[in-house]
Amino acid sequence: MLERPIINAVDLFCGAGGLTHGLQRAGINVVAGYDVEESCRFAYEHNNQSNFINQDVTELQKEEVEAHLHGADYTLLAGCAPCQPFSTYSRTTNTTGQKDKRWGLLNSFGRLVSEIRPDFVTMENVPGLVSQPVFVDFLQQLSGAGYQYDYQVVFCPDYGMAQTRKRLMLLASRTKEVRLPKPTHVPDQYMTVADVIAGLPPLIAGQTLAEDRLHRASILSPINLRRIQASTPGGSWLDWPEELRASCHRKDSGKTFPSVYGRMSWDKPSPTITTQCNGYGNGRFGHPEQDRAISLREAALLQSFPKSYQFAPQGEKRSIAALAKMIGNAVPVRLGEMVGRSVWEALA
Repeated sequence: MLERPIINAVDLFCGAGGLTHGLQRAGINVVAGYDVEESCRFAYEHNNQSNFINQDVTELQKEEVEAHLHGADYTLLAGCAPCQPFSTYSRTTNTTGQKDKRWGLLNSFGRLVSEIRPDFVTMENVPGLVSQPVFVDFLQQLSGAGYQYDYQVVFCPDYGMAQTRKRLMLLASRTKEVRLPKPTHVPDQYMTVADVIAGLPPLIAGQTLAEDRLHRASILSPINLRRIQASTPGGSWLDWPEELRASCHRKDSGKTFPSVYGRMSWDKPSPTITTQCNGYGNGRFGHPEQDRAISLREAALLQSFPKSYQFAPQGEKRSIAALAKMIGNAVPVRLGEMVGRSVWEALA
């Protein structure tokens, strides 16, 4: 029986380790992750047995990355640059007319790909990146370095996730024909919120479960407690009595945001989990039946992290907003696992 080849990988912009964890579950050896957010170190190293390096990718030299990739049969470089400057929201609210400096992060990733020439390259980002010149430049860099590639905007429920997230996924190779995975689920098979979080212990707003400190819900103000009590799963603030409605919602412009202050539905996937997923007023992040926003653990499970995943050391105090940011910014574990499987299929 032939031994399975060794694939060493480096995860740039690794964050809390969602992509790394998925790749490792698929059998890829992620040796190191780079990120400028030191707060992600514990989550990354504790859950992945990989090295976290607090360094700016724009200053990273190829020799440093090559040292991690050395000794494998195949190599993979992952680069999921922070997506905020490419999002529809950021592009419509930037009134300065200036480009966010983070746009250059994708160019830095492309530079490292061209210099290192790993066997495989993968990237995840927001769908809006597809229409940007910086993405066209990146594809030209890949072609110029001898890569063939496949990319598409994927809908997470098609791949077994209970979250209506859409993401741009790319996989490239210098030596093999690569294809992103085909959907594993059809609409009547989609995972639902109930499938993922229904079994967790109940909480009240502001409570933390002693047995799992990540199962922690934000405090609700008295007015927001009354609002969520008046909310129904899948409904909106339009269902509330007039005295509970915010002044901004009474304006015509406010009627275009019906999903804020909403409850999730048990029998449907959740909305996209964002960095503000802990706040009831920030989107449809209300629990389907309990009078609170979803907990951090529930958000992490909807991001396809395993229930055992830890984001902070036991006993260390971190703000709920900081942990929500870490969870919302993460690449869903399931997507990383699907990319890893595609790499193995290419090798087969």
